[in-house]
Amino acid sequence: MSGKYRNFAHRVDIGAPVERVWRAFTDTRLLTQWCADDALITPRERGRVHVMFGAVEVDATIDVLVTAQRMRLILLPTRGMPTLDAATQDAVLVEDFLFERLSPTASALRLMSSGVPAMQSWVTYYLQKRRHWELALARLKVFLEKGLDEDRPTPRY
Repeated sequence: MSGKYRNFAHRVDIGAPVERVWRAFTDTRLLTQWCADDALITPRERGRVHVMFGAVEVDATIDVLVTAQRMRLILLPTRGMPTLDAATQDAVLVEDFLFERLSPTASALRLMSSGVPAMQSWVTYYLQKRRHWELALARLKVFLEKGLDEDRPTPRY
């Protein structure tokens, strides 16, 4: 199985400007509201992203950061990740987020995940991570389209 990897791509169209989508990803306060309660990001090249999707932990170094266009993560080993053996030791797990302006009020966000070894011991990790990102990006869409990222004054009665 050496040299064989699992990859997936996911796209979500969001009725919000690309700048708001970018901010929701790069502001820890907003990230915790739509992604995971204990999410953390240091938004700079060689910065870190840490997210707990239940039992699936994503801990990554930000390899590429182009404001409102691209964020590429290199995943680091975590407790829930299967161990790499001789056949998979060269695996580099990558999550690449591409932000695209569709119009002044709409964006597309693409996630391309690659490098998960195509071995039986990695199937559960791969499927869980894929499902958690799909759900998180659906929550992001709702979060932004309902304007939950925008600070609104508390109504006075």
